[in-house]
Amino acid sequence: MTPGKELLFCALGGSGEIGMNVNLYGCDGKWLMVDLGMTFSGNEYPGVDLVFADLDFIERERDNLIGVVLTHAHEDHIGAVPYFAEDLGVPLYATPFTARLVRAKLDEAGIANRVTLNVIDHLDRFELGPFGIRYVPLAHSIAEGNALLIDTPYGKIFHTGDWKLDDEPQIGVPATTAELTAIGDEGVLALVCDSTNVFNPEGSGSEGEVRRGLLAEVEKHAGKRVLVTTFASNVARLQTLADVAEATGRRLCVAGRSLDRIIGAAQASGYLKGFPDLVDADTAMNLPRGDVLIVATGGQGEPRAALARIAEGHHDIALERGDVVLFSSRQIPGNEIAIGRIQNRLAADGVTIITDRQSPIHVSGHPGRPELLALYGWIRPQILVPVHGEMRHMSEQARLGKQAGIPRQVVQKNGDLVRLAPGKPGKFGEVRAGRLVLDGDIIAPADGPGIVMRRRLAFNGLVVVALDGRGQVEVAGVGLPLEEDYADFCAEAAEDVKKALGALRGGARKDREGRIEAARLAARRAATRWCGKKPQVQVMLLEA
Repeated sequence: MTPGKELLFCALGGSGEIGMNVNLYGCDGKWLMVDLGMTFSGNEYPGVDLVFADLDFIERERDNLIGVVLTHAHEDHIGAVPYFAEDLGVPLYATPFTARLVRAKLDEAGIANRVTLNVIDHLDRFELGPFGIRYVPLAHSIAEGNALLIDTPYGKIFHTGDWKLDDEPQIGVPATTAELTAIGDEGVLALVCDSTNVFNPEGSGSEGEVRRGLLAEVEKHAGKRVLVTTFASNVARLQTLADVAEATGRRLCVAGRSLDRIIGAAQASGYLKGFPDLVDADTAMNLPRGDVLIVATGGQGEPRAALARIAEGHHDIALERGDVVLFSSRQIPGNEIAIGRIQNRLAADGVTIITDRQSPIHVSGHPGRPELLALYGWIRPQILVPVHGEMRHMSEQARLGKQAGIPRQVVQKNGDLVRLAPGKPGKFGEVRAGRLVLDGDIIAPADGPGIVMRRRLAFNGLVVVALDGRGQVEVAGVGLPLEEDYADFCAEAAEDVKKALGALRGGARKDREGRIEAARLAARRAATRWCGKKPQVQVMLLEA
């Protein structure tokens, strides 16, 4: 599917879901990719940590792909870069902070010398084929959050990336109302816009408000050890916590490798100026409890992150009864159980837990309805294309845009081919847009036989049947809810298999596949009879 004299849009990830953002723009025979992200696995993919968009469509079009432009450094926008950038074979473009984190990923993967990474350290327009591109800084929960103003022969696109409005951003200088209005004055064909918080009737709030909230909260707990968990990538929050530590007379300690990486990249990019000297875990534990402020990763319940290990007592940092943990982060949907598990463990040890529901210690990095309406008024697009949300989020933003007077709205999902110009905008086709998983060291289809079988094993267990050429049968079960009855089940299942094989007649007795199927069905029926499960059955036919 090579673009003709037209302007196309196609999301391979991030539309119909929150995370895994991969967006394509097509124009005059060329494709431009915006972001190359991933998401983290849930229970639907046992044994898998990372999930990627299936790039099969654009890999087939790689000769026409001219570059990957990265809006900011969150994992759902850059996390897939080290896994696919070399194969795509096109240059990457990023602002300095994002580029430093991407470079570290490429170095770790051992491919930094085989991938071209261009650092855009200014806001001037640069050219990629038929696309003219300019970064437009917007506030977000990370340094250098950017929108893209993409100029094409068929009109301008304002691609927001992740964004919010913030009168007190703490880090960076977002575009002003006047600057955004000037972009709208130039004429914008399409606004491709973050939908995450469209149901929030209020604005997302300011980092300045969080600064005051965290200071007030830490001051309440004089004489107690205070730990704050937040997203490692939120450089503004790290600056705030450093200031809070100084204001309350506490030394700052960070726990988590991702925090070390982000702090290093931020300082190299000119942020976190005047950041205090950090103390290590041993020093922190030897200070009076009220003289230390700890910042730790793991606020989403990640089992290997610092907070989980602290809660389990497997970390150099320890919390005591009366100490305080501030959750300065939002609860990402799907992580509720994991977060609750850690909070329950902390509460059982007498640790006080405070979240943003009790105190103003966190704000979102995504726009609520008032912010969306403000942006619509400044940019004044002809077309609204909601992205970065589940279908309910994107549909709601389309309704909001229509109420606000945007002439056209296009609700699309991953894989939809959308023509923005010329003519009436809308979907005109579909391409493959599935999911891939990182399973061990292998990238495999998320719906492939390996993952499907593992899911079945997780639900129903496994029975193994071994047959030899002399009529001997051995049965073993894995993951069946049989304790005292296990040996009796195995013995009875083996007898059932023998009877099923003995019932075969004529040529069926010598047919290998027929014998295997008869044994499989007999063992499965036995398992269902004994425990109500329908396990997977593997038959091994041992022949001389």
